Amino acid sequence: MNRDTDALIGELVGNLQPVRPMKFSTGLGLTLAGLVAMLAIVGAILGLRPDVLTGDPSPIFVLASGLFFLLGLAASVTVVTMGRPRVGSDHDGWKWAAAMTALLPLAAIVSGIERSQFGLTGAAAASGMDCLTMGIAFGLATFGVLVMWLRKGAPTSPERAGLLAGVAAGSFGIFAFSFHCPLNDIVHIGIWHGGAVVISALIGRIAVPRIVRW
Repeated sequence: MNRDTDALIGELVGNLQPVRPMKFSTGLGLTLAGLVAMLAIVGAILGLRPDVLTGDPSPIFVLASGLFFLLGLAASVTVVTMGRPRVGSDHDGWKWAAAMTALLPLAAIVSGIERSQFGLTGAAAASGMDCLTMGIAFGLATFGVLVMWLRKGAPTSPERAGLLAGVAAGSFGIFAFSFHCPLNDIVHIGIWHGGAVVISALIGRIAVPRIVRW
């Protein structure tokens, strides 16, 4: 009986190969490397906005881009952690960054109502669509890294992981493109830059659960 058990165990483990542990530092490092690559592309191909080049960036640019960076970082940390599930993991830290960043579209709505202008027509809409499209497109680098990380791991909630992967992608994508966008209008930033994050989050929520299965 013991020999049969030993033989069965031998058959079960005979073809197994050692797997390299998934390190948190590796996942986050790859994500940040993608962000650096996006910034390099913006600077080399599209060009940086004038106030960044002169070393005197607009306060609204610093505030908005800082919030998008923090949201992207918080969401990325959560996704990387979700790829390595363990008892006691806290996945709610990103909510604080999301709450702070949500002030941008809220301010845009208030300002738009006061001015009776939301930038949804004409040249303002065309410029806004450029930012929206490019923010989502640049975010694909982050999205790809996080999806590959999740596929290697074992997220217990693919739907939530997908949503946050999209948030991270949209946030980092629009953060990178903000270094090219010359506009400092809070309505433009809140609606169009914020919209890139929202749409990316929806894409992640829909697409990732179908890709990540274990």
